[in-house]
Amino acid sequence: MSQRTERLDSQIQQELMGLLQREMKDPRLGFATVTRVTTTGDLRHVTAWVSVYGDEEARTRSMAALADATPWLQRRLGQRLRLRHVPALAVRPDDSIEAGDRVLRLLHEVESQEPAADPGATSAEDEPR
Repeated sequence: MSQRTERLDSQIQQELMGLLQREMKDPRLGFATVTRVTTTGDLRHVTAWVSVYGDEEARTRSMAALADATPWLQRRLGQRLRLRHVPALAVRPDDSIEAGDRVLRLLHEVESQEPAADPGATSAEDEPR
């Protein structure tokens, strides 16, 4: 990825966050965060990955609100960015936070199921050679 694309991704992410937090008035939109933005090399398409806090119903409502607002978001980006062509915007759910939470829960379950080690017992690793 070129430095220009990285800069543009960062700028688009900041602009989208501002639009979601300050200007978008859809009551279906919950607490949403733009976690990542990827732009194609030709700068014609941009994908915004959005994480929504809440249960599955809140995520579904928020993603529907974002899907309906995509043309408006794209127009607003066009007004704020200095580009010859405004990239086509796609909004996708980012489930990486939920996946990370699932992994942590599984690790805690495994950890809690392991028997506690006897502090007085020595293992083969502790014995001198």
